[in-house]
Amino acid sequence: MRIITANVNGIRAAARRGAVPWLVAAEPDVLCLQEVRADDTELAKVLAEAGFGHWSVAHTEGSAKGRAGVAVATREPHLAQRVGIDGLHADEGRWVEVDVATARGPLTLVSAYVHTGEAETPRQDAKHAFLDAMTARMARAAQAGELMVVTGDLNVAHREADLKNWKGNLRKAGFLPSERAYFDGWFDDGAWVDVPRSLAGEGPGPYTWWSWRGKAFDNDAGWRIDYQLATAPLAALATTASVGRAPTYAERWSDHAPVVVDYAV
Repeated sequence: MRIITANVNGIRAAARRGAVPWLVAAEPDVLCLQEVRADDTELAKVLAEAGFGHWSVAHTEGSAKGRAGVAVATREPHLAQRVGIDGLHADEGRWVEVDVATARGPLTLVSAYVHTGEAETPRQDAKHAFLDAMTARMARAAQAGELMVVTGDLNVAHREADLKNWKGNLRKAGFLPSERAYFDGWFDDGAWVDVPRSLAGEGPGPYTWWSWRGKAFDNDAGWRIDYQLATAPLAALATTASVGRAPTYAERWSDHAPVVVDYAV
């Protein structure tokens, strides 16, 4: 099963920039999208253009029009769909999960878009509240031995190897000790695994986000903030991981690059 997660920075804009041919060529079985910024009809149109019109889709828009929005689209029909994290954050367009059947049992697929945050402001409080809810949900899944993968733009670089200019960002949202501590907690006991990092080695990178401005992309001055986090039983089935970095700045269809992982389920 090939799972691709991508912050599309607006699905319609991404399609205009060339996302559809890339997605077709990538041959996914699952698409997890963030910052969809569209309604169901608009998303369905882009998926149909890519040949995915018959897929099962779970999509939730943010309450603020033109912002956020996450989706999971799969070849296989959904056994169940849930919006929000155990009833929390259901109207924010930041968390949707679906269950699909596999030969190894039900698999839960999550598309998540964590707040950007801003140090020492209410925006950072909101980000921590969301990470708290994620932590509780992920702990429950691990304790139950579920096959589960949390994909998406988590807006945190976990380690120094996950961003080029880490020294200049020690006090900024996205690399705060309080944010990184959540990731430490998820991974320390082995219940959850950062799959791309486990397969790619220590780094630095590969990065998944670069500013549109300046020479960040050309100089590979990026951040690794897009993830596929899997429960240990699922992570053990991961075979390959890659980042779909565009060959050139002109060929980018988002400020993020998709993260691709194959699982032997």
